[in-house]
Amino acid sequence: MSLYPQPLAPALEAAEVVGRTTVRLDLDGVRGKAELMRRCGGALRLPGWVGGNWDALADALRDLSWLPAGGGGWLVAVTSWREYAGAARAGEWETFVEVLEEAVDFWRERGDGGPELVVVLADADADAGPVAGPVAGAPPRTPRLKRRRG
Repeated sequence: MSLYPQPLAPALEAAEVVGRTTVRLDLDGVRGKAELMRRCGGALRLPGWVGGNWDALADALRDLSWLPAGGGGWLVAVTSWREYAGAARAGEWETFVEVLEEAVDFWRERGDGGPELVVVLADADADAGPVAGPVAGAPPRTPRLKRRRG
């Protein structure tokens, strides 16, 4: 199942109904990985030990112990993402989405009935078409090395 860009308001309403803690990750003006990592750190209130690389972000998203889970886990609404997705250096957006997908899968596959992580590509335009390439919540692709460089 692919998760297509969707309006923000219904996603927030659904999260509230099940008691998820909501986090807005606004990518407006993000032009590169360093700024993306700073935005992730601020929005997710990442602890100081989280470095500014893909592996550190992936590890942090599989922990989230510092971020209240509410009753149902977390909803991360990624907003203003289209410009970054289109302008990111080759592979950067895909790697970011892969990190998000892996985190979503990690929390879903725990199978203990505990909190889950949901990531939504929030779209201001309800009529926007599907994003090119995979998005968080999509089925796994061909297995890749779990460790990323940089």
